[in-house]
Parts: sequence; structure tokens; C-alpha cells
Amino acid sequence: MSYKSLEVYRRAHAFGLACHQLSLRLPKYELYETGSQLRRASKSVSANLVEGYGRRDYPQDYHRFLIVSRASNDESLEWLTYVGECYLELKPNVDELMADNETVGRMLTRLIQSQSDSASA
Repeated sequence: MSYKSLEVYRRAHAFGLACHQLSLRLPKYELYETGSQLRRASKSVSANLVEGYGRRDYPQDYHRFLIVSRASNDESLEWLTYVGECYLELKPNVDELMADNETVGRMLTRLIQSQSDSASA
């Protein structure tokens, strides 16, 4: 089994791609400020999930990377909030990404919980 078979990975990866595309619609002066932060945080969600999956034989490491992945998801939400408040023309796209962010966050929380439950069993 590969991390690519995980629904949470597929959703997190799609979220990172969509945030990347949205960030490129920001004004040029924001590409290296808010845009860069959004790209880095949103891509970090799936990247940390993948790195943690590679360490799943070490439950503490896996758990730590899942938590970092969820924290990156939270950070992405904050950058999306800035984009939505500063660039009202992008608000409909931001709202859609915020919904995706919420879904990924719930999935990560369930994965963290299930991993914690199996580690304590």
C-alpha cells in the first residue's frame, strides 16, 4: 500500500495544487509575500503526510508528522483568510478552498486519532 492510496493524501495534494493556482492570480507584488506563504503552507500539508507515511513503522515519528501536516493545514487557512479579505475578487475561490481545507483538516484529525488509538492499544 502506498500513501497515494490514502484519500486524505489525494485531497491534501489537490488542495495544495489549487492553492498554488490561486496564488498565481494575486498581484505581482504579492507573489513573493502572501502567495509564497500560501504555496509553501498548502503544499506542506501533503508533503508532511507523505514523509510521515514513510516513517509509519515508527509510530511517534508518524504521529509527529501528521500533527505537523494538520498545523500546515491550519496555517494555510490563515493565508487563505488574508487573501479573501484583501482581494475580494478572489473570495469565491477562497471560500471553496476553505471548504476543502476544512475537509482535509477533519480527515487529518481522524487519522491522528486512529493512529493514537492503535498506538495505545
